[in-house]
Amino acid sequence: MERSLYVYKRGWMVLLSGFVEPLFYLLSIRVGLAALVGDVETGGVLVPYDQFVAPGLMAAAAMNGAIFECTANVFYKIKHSKLYDAVLATPMSAGDVAFGEISGAVVRSAIYSVAFALTMWVLGMVESPWFVLAIPAATLIGLAFASLGMALTTFMRSWEDFEYVPAITLPLFLFSTTFYPISQYGQWSWVVGFSPLYHGVELVRAANLGQWDASIVGHVAVLVALSFVGVTVASRRIARLLLT
Repeated sequence: MERSLYVYKRGWMVLLSGFVEPLFYLLSIRVGLAALVGDVETGGVLVPYDQFVAPGLMAAAAMNGAIFECTANVFYKIKHSKLYDAVLATPMSAGDVAFGEISGAVVRSAIYSVAFALTMWVLGMVESPWFVLAIPAATLIGLAFASLGMALTTFMRSWEDFEYVPAITLPLFLFSTTFYPISQYGQWSWVVGFSPLYHGVELVRAANLGQWDASIVGHVAVLVALSFVGVTVASRRIARLLLT
C-alpha cells in the first residue's frame, strides 16, 4: 500500500481513469435522458431517473477502481517488473503480497467512491442522511472486485488475455440494475442475482434512499463471500507462481 501511494504521487492522473467514465454517464443522464424517462419506482417509492441511476454509477466507479488496480497492474508486477520476487526475499509471504495489493486497490476504490459521493451531493442527488453508509458499501464492492480481479489475473498468460476483462465488466455494468429496476428484466431477473455488481448497486441505492430490509443482509453476505474466495485463491496462486 505504501508503495502504491508513492507511485500515485507521481502519476496521480491515473486515479481519474475509472472515475471519469461513470461521471460522464451521470452528467449525460442528468442533462437529457432523465427528462425523457421521468420517475422510476424502486422499493415502492418514485424517484427521478437520474437519482435512481446515480447510486448504480457510484457502485460501478468502485468496481472500476478495484479492477483497474488488480488486473493489468498486478500482471505487470508478476511477469515484467518481478516486483513480487523482490518482496518475497523479505520476511513477507505470498499472502502478504495478495493482501497488500488488494488493500491498495480497495483504497483506490474508496477514493473513487468518495469523489462520486461528493459529486452526487453537489448535484442534489442525495436522498437520505443514510447515504453516508454508501461509502462503506462501495468499499465492500471494491474489496470483492479487487479480490476476484487479482485471483483471475494470476491465471492470465499474456496481455491478450486482458481482452476478457472488459468482456466481463461491461455486461456487469449494463445489466446489474444500474440503469433500470430489476422488475424490467422480466423472466430473466433471476440471472441478475449472479452479478456481484448487482448486490453492490442495491446496497448503495438502499443507502441513498434510506430503505433497509432483510435483503440487505443477503447482498452483504454475497460480497463478503466473494471477497473471501478471491483473497484465498489469489494468495495460493501467488505462492504457486513465485515459490515453485
